[in-house]
Amino acid sequence: MQNKTVRWTVGVIAAILLLALLRFKPWQKSGSGGEGDIHIGPNTGAAQSLTVAFIPVTCHLTCPITDYTSKTSTSGTRFDALRFTEFPSIVESLKSKKLLAGFLTVPLAMKLREQGVPVRICCLGHRDGSQIMVRKEDAAKSLADLKGKTIAIPSFLSNENFVFRKVMQEQGLKPDDIKFLVIPPPDMPTALAAKAVDGFFVAEPFCSKSEIDGVGRVLYYGKDLWPHYISCCLVVHEDLIKEKPAVVQDLVRGIVQSGEWAETNRANAAKLVAPYFRQDEKLLNRILTANPPRVSYRMLNPTDAEMQKIMDIGLQIGQLKKPTSMAQLIDRDYIPADVHAATVDMAKFNGAIHP
Repeated sequence: MQNKTVRWTVGVIAAILLLALLRFKPWQKSGSGGEGDIHIGPNTGAAQSLTVAFIPVTCHLTCPITDYTSKTSTSGTRFDALRFTEFPSIVESLKSKKLLAGFLTVPLAMKLREQGVPVRICCLGHRDGSQIMVRKEDAAKSLADLKGKTIAIPSFLSNENFVFRKVMQEQGLKPDDIKFLVIPPPDMPTALAAKAVDGFFVAEPFCSKSEIDGVGRVLYYGKDLWPHYISCCLVVHEDLIKEKPAVVQDLVRGIVQSGEWAETNRANAAKLVAPYFRQDEKLLNRILTANPPRVSYRMLNPTDAEMQKIMDIGLQIGQLKKPTSMAQLIDRDYIPADVHAATVDMAKFNGAIHP
């Protein structure tokens, strides 16, 4: 049994290294567009600017839209959306204060507060939009059918991990009945196709990507497991809140208004964010215009009850070690009472403005 476990571990590590090699392409010259590229737009007259981290998942779609609107309007703050491919780099940037705002999973934000990092959740980025995927040929009908298999998640400190384990418990599975592997979201469809994993639970568009490629199918929609499912939120460092509250107000207003615009302009939202995400517009359009909707950008003000529910799961499974009060965790002061759709000038959009 030990030799079998060692072989499995070595095989998975080799597969992940290969995926990383294919994604980062070290044989190519640098400067072709990586995490260090910051979106520079025409609104150079803005009184101030702020870089905001995001990952190319639909949970973070409001970040690029806010970037674009801040550069094509008379907003007092220019927002530069900075693309990452995984959460640990965003976490380290927030800890070191290289970044003062970014999108993280809610459990990661809770963990940072637990560790004493002074960040606050200022709003959500979405509702729904995550799916549990398995290989297309897999006959699984429940999590019980995945016993002994390997599932990829974006982080152990993710609601994907928390909800998965909650449902396992509900379906009578033990914690070690399923193996979990952390993989950057962009690598998950390739890992599934290569049979390095048996499934994954992550945000779109990587679920739809595996469907289009003919390698994956949806086992569960996140919203069916947890109505109004939450994965990610906007976190802001307390230093920025104290020193530049007007910037934080502009940012939060921009996020929630961008969400309202995206809700009723889904095809245009796909077109706008495609170059930011570096993804196919057709793929994003498929997700955003799906009927019924796979993801929503309303109800971005989280309740204490649903945040507490997430925290309680984290404490139960040992990913969180001590509770944090909602007053320490959440700052709702900047969420507008009346949410209006952002003004997005698509006539100016030509695809040339991108990170």
